[in-house]
Amino acid sequence: MDTNQMLEEIREVNLGYILLAQQLVREDKITAMYRLGINQDVADILERLTSSQMVRMAGSNMLLCRLRFDDALIAEMLSSHSRDHAVSHSHAAILMAGQPVETIT
Repeated sequence: MDTNQMLEEIREVNLGYILLAQQLVREDKITAMYRLGINQDVADILERLTSSQMVRMAGSNMLLCRLRFDDALIAEMLSSHSRDHAVSHSHAAILMAGQPVETIT
């Protein structure tokens, strides 16, 4: 994959993420904050973004979303193929809920 193609893929992921995040925030802000791992300030910004602002943000050359875990245990639980898949996902969600939300710096 060449650099231009990779940057275009990043832009597409960014736009999809921003659109989904804004929809989640507008439907249920508290749940969206939990699911996205963001704080009230970020949720308020997402809620107010115009279409042109979203396109401008998506055009960044860096990925705007990130994996919410940096822990091998959580990664293993989420990717597990065990019979008790629902329990593994619930346990991972509980562990991730204990992580601090993102802040604007």
